[in-house]
Amino acid sequence: MKKALTFLLIIIVFGSCDLSKYQLVVDYDLETQFEKSGGTETATYQEVIDFYTQLEEIYPSISFTAVGETDSGKPLHLAVFNPSEEFDLEKVREDKTIILINNGIHPGESDGIDATMMLFRDLAGDSIHVPENTIIATIPIYNVGGALNRNSTSRTNQNGPLEYGFRGNAQNYDLNRDFIKADSKNTKNFYTIFQNVKPDVFIDTHVSNGADYQYTLTHLFTQHNKLGGELGEYLNKQMMPALEDSLRRKKLPITPYVNVFNEVPENGFSQFIDHPRYSTGYAALWNTLAMMVETHMLKPYDQRVEGTYELLRSMVAITDAENPTIKDLRERENKKYLTQRWYNIDWEPDMENPSTREFLGYEGETIKSELTGQPRLKYDRTKPFTKEIEYYDNFISNDRIEIPRAYIIPQGWWKVTNLLELNNIKMQPLDRDTTIYVESLRIEDFETVEHAYEGHYLHQNTKVSKTMDSVFFRKGDLYVTTFQDGARYLIETLEPTTVDSFFNWNFFDSVLQQKEHFSPYVFEDMALKLLNANPQLKEEFEEKKRNDTEFRTDAYAQLDWIHKNSKYYKEPHLRYPVFRIPR
Repeated sequence: MKKALTFLLIIIVFGSCDLSKYQLVVDYDLETQFEKSGGTETATYQEVIDFYTQLEEIYPSISFTAVGETDSGKPLHLAVFNPSEEFDLEKVREDKTIILINNGIHPGESDGIDATMMLFRDLAGDSIHVPENTIIATIPIYNVGGALNRNSTSRTNQNGPLEYGFRGNAQNYDLNRDFIKADSKNTKNFYTIFQNVKPDVFIDTHVSNGADYQYTLTHLFTQHNKLGGELGEYLNKQMMPALEDSLRRKKLPITPYVNVFNEVPENGFSQFIDHPRYSTGYAALWNTLAMMVETHMLKPYDQRVEGTYELLRSMVAITDAENPTIKDLRERENKKYLTQRWYNIDWEPDMENPSTREFLGYEGETIKSELTGQPRLKYDRTKPFTKEIEYYDNFISNDRIEIPRAYIIPQGWWKVTNLLELNNIKMQPLDRDTTIYVESLRIEDFETVEHAYEGHYLHQNTKVSKTMDSVFFRKGDLYVTTFQDGARYLIETLEPTTVDSFFNWNFFDSVLQQKEHFSPYVFEDMALKLLNANPQLKEEFEEKKRNDTEFRTDAYAQLDWIHKNSKYYKEPHLRYPVFRIPR
């Protein structure tokens, strides 16, 4: 309140004077557009920026800064509330827990934008309980381009506000699919914020689509088995129940995100798996306790914003009370990969091991559509129910990766190493040309989606083979140890078989194309000489002809097979250009 009091004293001192000539009167308005409208409207982008600018001017406990540039041409912003007025987070993170709230990744889902504005104002003004051990940071609007593209129709099924932003950003990307590929400036500058803030807890605010039910609030915590270890156990057994209990006491029951579409949830549903492409999945790579709040699209806007506000207050209180536990668990988890041998991947729900939860729903039935004549789902809000349902929140891993001591990335792959650098990954350039005995991977098989997904033709079900080989590296190629805080990020991006690997996001597609070929009429004679000079190769060739009818009748395929088994075929084709040094 120091700045506000200063202005009050100035007015008192000059109370009998003509203040107009001193130009000392400052008119601050800290009532949000949500409040002014009676809970029917959300703030515009400029109103949000002006609001936080005023907070910083009035309260020394608030810092508000611009960070980089988004695809829209306007910057991201970061607001930080710290009652001790210290905003060098490196100086305070040893003792304090830090929460980072991300708002407006889908600006049509504006509940968190308004709720967080009120939260920061109320914390700074001491009108609600101020945490002793926790600092709160927020990105007020992450998808700036989408917020500027304001409309009242794109959220077809949503009950308010009157106007809102658009899901796609200035390049029409869904930014909640961009946290690994980083096609947007937004994501690249999010890395800067995240790596500087290093949050212990991350909250991303959303509004859900899907089924109808009684809840205003749902939560989507990062999947606890995937997070793993004691930290995952704590998230599932302590933090999540504490949030549910807190909101229940506020008469705001909450349930896990209802992961169904065109089905009734009482039949049971699984937890949403947040791969690293999503904000909470990315945060989990840094052992951050992460969650999305998903309010229900059909509930009135005022109820959704007020529910989000109370959820944020509850999460602040839980984080503050659990400060020592959270700090200790994260520190131990960060050290785990110094000694861990295996890393689990390829997660799916354990259908044999569901949890049982109480669920507050509405009766639904399938009826004949008057429009299409086909079956359609219809909920009856006059028939609420409370039922025990099966919730598949336990996941199992179908595969695992042996964690290498390090990776070596040839410097030509700068698009990848640039992203590693933005994520504070430590990389050591080789100081001379050298040959190193490494594990080399070869792409044996993969599938590619038929239609573009977020600007990419994503690969999946990638299979590789491995060989040990002596590979020549040049001075400046990058040695990347896994003995660092970003170990999980490295594994998830550099191992080609992980779901959101850089390979699957098309960063290495150029190795899928063979650059040098042969002219059949010239190579025919060379191929015959090659076989005659190598009896073992000739025997393998003859055996393949005997056993493969299609191969036996395809002259070019036979020449290609010989070419690929000769010195004329060069290794860059299908050789994965990131090399592993085993432990």
